[in-house]
Amino acid sequence: MEFSTPVRVYMEDTDAGGIVYYVNYLKFMERARTEFMRSLGFGKAYILTRDLMFVVHDVLVKYHKPARLDDELQATAAVVRARGAVIVFDQRVLRGAELLARATVTVACVDRHTNRPRRLPPEIAHSLQAD
Repeated sequence: MEFSTPVRVYMEDTDAGGIVYYVNYLKFMERARTEFMRSLGFGKAYILTRDLMFVVHDVLVKYHKPARLDDELQATAAVVRARGAVIVFDQRVLRGAELLARATVTVACVDRHTNRPRRLPPEIAHSLQAD
């Protein structure tokens, strides 16, 4: 199952030529992951009250085509694997059906106070594996 959220390109997202700066695709993907988890009932309040954090451990991104100022995009997130303390996402940024960027993003669940890896809570692991 793939989650999708709309993204509009603003001036702050672009370089002087009106092209989206490469790092901003990662911001769009972050929004998609955050909204995906929120849609499952695991928003920031849930995460913080359990003293968890989700931190990006690894990103492999491929850029295909540029997005431009004022484009309407879709940022997607799909779980490839959720096991132990790790969630692996397949993520895309699209303009209509046109693929602009694709990434594999590995996120680690860590204890908010110690920054050490922590197993995914059972309810999160179950929800992510059910999709």
